[in-house]
Amino acid sequence: MQTSASPLMPIPGAIDPVPVPRAVTPREDGRVDLMGLARPQIRDVFESAGLDAKQAKLRAKQIFHWLYHRGETDFEKMTDLAKPMRGWMAERFIVGRPQVVEAQVSSDGTRKWLLRSDDGQDYEMVFIPDADRGTLCVSSQVGCTLNCRFCHTGTMRLVRNLTPGEIVGQVMLARDALGEWPRGTMASANDDEADDAPQYTTDGRMLTNIVMMGMGEPLYNFDHVRDALKVVMDGDGLALSKRRITLSTSGVIPMMARAGEEIGVNLAVSLHGVTKEVRDELVPLNRKYGIEELLQACADYPGANNARRITFEYVMIRDKNDSDEDARELVRLLRRFKLPAKVNLIPFNPWPGTDYECSTPERIRRFSDIVFEGGISAPVRTPRGRDIMAACGQLKSASEKKSRAELDRLAAEKQAAIG
Repeated sequence: MQTSASPLMPIPGAIDPVPVPRAVTPREDGRVDLMGLARPQIRDVFESAGLDAKQAKLRAKQIFHWLYHRGETDFEKMTDLAKPMRGWMAERFIVGRPQVVEAQVSSDGTRKWLLRSDDGQDYEMVFIPDADRGTLCVSSQVGCTLNCRFCHTGTMRLVRNLTPGEIVGQVMLARDALGEWPRGTMASANDDEADDAPQYTTDGRMLTNIVMMGMGEPLYNFDHVRDALKVVMDGDGLALSKRRITLSTSGVIPMMARAGEEIGVNLAVSLHGVTKEVRDELVPLNRKYGIEELLQACADYPGANNARRITFEYVMIRDKNDSDEDARELVRLLRRFKLPAKVNLIPFNPWPGTDYECSTPERIRRFSDIVFEGGISAPVRTPRGRDIMAACGQLKSASEKKSRAELDRLAAEKQAAIG
């Protein structure tokens, strides 16, 4: 059971959120998809299906554990449920996953998935492995409305918001692909009130961090992103700490404080320019919410401190935002607002049709040195996944060049191979 996209600030215009509700079509078999639901929601759908309040609460706790801690999709394998209850669940509910249309692996180990929703919309997610962490880049919308000039995803039209189930489903699918669910057995149920006693062990995780930096502006899909991340952070399920989750925004100021208060994850801001003229061009949202107003909102962000610095993303574009003067102005602005800040310098990833070029390595190093000398960390991000268009700002699949019929055929062949 998924809710439709929630409208936020329904003001028309290219840089304002546009209500893009999805009318959820009931499944032909009448079953309800539990993916993305929190415990209270699972309890409610169980009550609606006929369980009494006590039973619904108990079963919601058990199913939540199986869904999000164990990654199980088959009710028959949920061994602490009595067999009649497993059959009852399977008749009424399903645990869904996004459909994988295409999966690519870069020469550097980065993985990208092209996913399709049950209403035929395509979106992408990326997994980036490092020596000490594995980061999943998650999408929040199908397309994007912000039209940032340097971003390939920004050339897509906005179709709709992703539901909580579609957002959480990306994390679940990544853990499926990485083989990260606990192995072992649960104690079998002898009656309906059997104790939930785990008898298994977990291995080390490859997926350690999540960044809401995929397709779309997360704060233009606030309610669904919040609800999805609460499921991801729940200690009885996926149990990912809020300190390991980062939400990136282009600067939707009215929603930033709510994000800090209601979600509480780390904040990243797509800055990319230090003057009104340049940022207006690169990030059109700046015409509505200016740089100084944005930096004040960052200074007011709940929980921001030296231990949880705000990350400023800064794409390095040749002769556009990469001068010594730009670097010094960046330092001045961050100091003026006394921000606990880190600046990620991102070499621009050229894509077909762009008018921009990447700054030279020498210019990027010089820019980084100036910001470091100003007392602010400014590492240069190593480009990842360029050969599969998975690098920063490139989440617009090269598979679009293939016909829908060809993609459908590839997906069918992959499903047949899985069995």
